[in-house]
Amino acid sequence: DKDDVEAAGLVKFDCLGLATLTILEIAKEFIVARHKGQEDFAFEKIPLDDAATYKLFTDGKTEAVFQFESRGMQGMLRDAKPTRLEDLIALNALYRPGPMDLIPSFVARKHGREEVEYPHPLVANMLSETYGIMVYQEQVMLTAQILGGYSLGGADLLRRAMGKKKAEEMAQHRQIFRDGALKNGINEAKADEIFDLMEKFAGYGFNKSHAAAYSLLAYHTGWLKVHYTAEFFCANMTVEMDNTDKLKVLFEDAQKNFGLTFEPPDVNRGAYRFEPISDKVIRYGLGAVKGTGQQAIEAIVKARADGPFTSLYDFCVRVDRTRLNKRTVEALIKAGAFDSLQLNRASLVASIDRAFEFAATTEANANQGGLFDMDGSHAASTQEPDLVEALPWGVKERLTYEKTAVGFYLSGHLFDEVALEVRRFVRRQIEELIDAREPQLLAGIVSDFRVINGQRGKLALFKLDDKSGNIDARAD
Repeated sequence: DKDDVEAAGLVKFDCLGLATLTILEIAKEFIVARHKGQEDFAFEKIPLDDAATYKLFTDGKTEAVFQFESRGMQGMLRDAKPTRLEDLIALNALYRPGPMDLIPSFVARKHGREEVEYPHPLVANMLSETYGIMVYQEQVMLTAQILGGYSLGGADLLRRAMGKKKAEEMAQHRQIFRDGALKNGINEAKADEIFDLMEKFAGYGFNKSHAAAYSLLAYHTGWLKVHYTAEFFCANMTVEMDNTDKLKVLFEDAQKNFGLTFEPPDVNRGAYRFEPISDKVIRYGLGAVKGTGQQAIEAIVKARADGPFTSLYDFCVRVDRTRLNKRTVEALIKAGAFDSLQLNRASLVASIDRAFEFAATTEANANQGGLFDMDGSHAASTQEPDLVEALPWGVKERLTYEKTAVGFYLSGHLFDEVALEVRRFVRRQIEELIDAREPQLLAGIVSDFRVINGQRGKLALFKLDDKSGNIDARAD
């Protein structure tokens, strides 16, 4: 039934919930593997009154925390300053169209700036956890039971009727509520006042059972971000590998807000997933390099088990080329994954064809040697050629190619070259942009530039990026 499953968004929430459960499972693997004494680690065992976790919510540092990661949610958390799970449950339920209007009153009542009022003393205990505000459908139903004498089944029918807003049906329920309320000493005028209040809340009240499940998952996610920060980011970035925008946000959050550093992609060290090296260091996942894929990375890791790669040629000889193509190798080079073997990325890219030809020749010689040279000396005689000579890429070229391979600037930023000079006359960073009618001067690197035909002529659309953040911009 549409009413029973809260059709307005639950399917989406459930999908997000499954993704979050996957993140928690990956993080748990890392925790068990890295930390002694955590073999029996389980999120169900963590305390629900952890002050550091609630401080994370209070500070609004909830990027990638289930249900609480949007900017609007983060602002609400900073205002509300939740201190218990019940606060998270209520805020989760309130942050939707309709009940959002009640958030200021909820926050003011929580912090004593507004008096807590109840529809009737008989429901004060039931509404105390939400400071007298009917946040959940269950509270509407309980009010009907306590004040109007409804059965549990009858209260559910009332909730559905209120949601559908059928006048004739509502008139019948109003009279039923009046009669039940009268038995509790509540006159008709007061009964109608309470009924109107119930009807208002029932129109958008959220299921507490759903809000509680979501908020518990959110708490577990927040607790993980506080106490196992590297594992948290590794798990999230592994799940978000194909979402470049999200990956960039996580990368910046990890560095800027939590002091983590990243080892760059490296064919001699990296695996498919992002991996925590220490509490403050993450090894970049090779699977996040565009154009690679899990099979190719697994083939690299398998070949590397016999020892580190010594050159591009050695890499192409040893890795199963049925699971690796030239475009994959090119992407890894542009991402910097071969820098430990050769810093001249331009030369490496220019040598890919030569390296694959060398690998094919080496393989053919090895097979031929197997027929005639039992000691394999024929294969061993193959000499690696020199890399193709190429002028090293400049900073702009290197970072531009790096962005095509990773999705964003990994080892630096183009704005770095001009930042000191530009900041002399453009003080405000993009992340400091405020809502205002007055013009605000910004500076940054232009990307994704395109021209379209607008109603008043040609229009340029582009992104402006100053490393602190980026915005969509336009120019007539």
